[in-house]
Amino acid sequence: MILVTGGTGLVGAHLLLQLLKKEEAVTAIHRETSDLKQVKKVFSYYVDNAGELYAKINWIVADITDVPSLENAFIGITHVYHCAALISFDPNDYFKLRRTNATGTANIVNLCLALNIEKLAYISSIATMGKNEASPNVTEETEWNDANVNVYALTKYAAEMEVWRGTQEGLDAVIVNPGVILGPGYWDSGSGQFFSKTAKGLTYYPPNGTGFVSVSDVVDACIDLMNSSIKNERYIVVAKNATFKEVLGKIASFLGKSAPHKELKIWQLHILYRLDWLAHLITRRGRKLSKMQVNGLKSQDIYDNKKITKALDFTYTDIDNVLKFTSEVLLKEQS
Repeated sequence: MILVTGGTGLVGAHLLLQLLKKEEAVTAIHRETSDLKQVKKVFSYYVDNAGELYAKINWIVADITDVPSLENAFIGITHVYHCAALISFDPNDYFKLRRTNATGTANIVNLCLALNIEKLAYISSIATMGKNEASPNVTEETEWNDANVNVYALTKYAAEMEVWRGTQEGLDAVIVNPGVILGPGYWDSGSGQFFSKTAKGLTYYPPNGTGFVSVSDVVDACIDLMNSSIKNERYIVVAKNATFKEVLGKIASFLGKSAPHKELKIWQLHILYRLDWLAHLITRRGRKLSKMQVNGLKSQDIYDNKKITKALDFTYTDIDNVLKFTSEVLLKEQS
């Protein structure tokens, strides 16, 4: 029996679909407030029998920060895919992020050890990769430096340390470090906003860029690594290093919109994050832009994806096809 955490998110929903198509027995945890209907909708993008597959999921109400509820979810489990995470770049959310991402992962690792789970696959992020001051090229071996990194990266790195601690205590594990994950269904969060906001019309685009990957590639990499003899390794999963201008421009073309044509300059972003901080002080709303986010846009890291292609004979999905398919799904939903 397989356990999936974060099953109601973009990666988790797509992972559940692929596991069920492979006729695996799956348990997935969700919080009481989670929207399970969205998972079934994601299934419907790809298969005609979405309801039939969805009905096979053994849903359990649990929270990765609540050990007693997790213990119930682990009954009969042999393999774990840990996708659950809190995503925020607001410095004021640091302790919430730490509790979910680091402490929550520690709870998962501890239960895996205590219950002799055969293998753990942890979905992390390229946010935890090191930075090379002398070169923009980043590999799995680039040394980590916590200077000038955002709160999300700090807590995801702490989560990885919990996984590595588990491997030292006898747990077999693999870590996947995907770039910006692209796929349909979650238009109000993460990369889904690239599509929903472009559909409304964008004039400006951020400077530089990052690594991008299809959600299906992330899922396939996780499953392939789980089913392999590989253990205690981490892998960058990035199909393409691209600029935000390039990606947003292609999304706009697929949506039938004008491409954003004005670059946000770094000096403009420095003004905007200060205005955002001031608005936060006055209204107490969450931060939308931080100094660390702006610093991250000053240059573009180039992520080396060769390690996983050599280990698994892995082939990436063309990013243009992913952008086109995701755009088509959004247009269909809007109509």
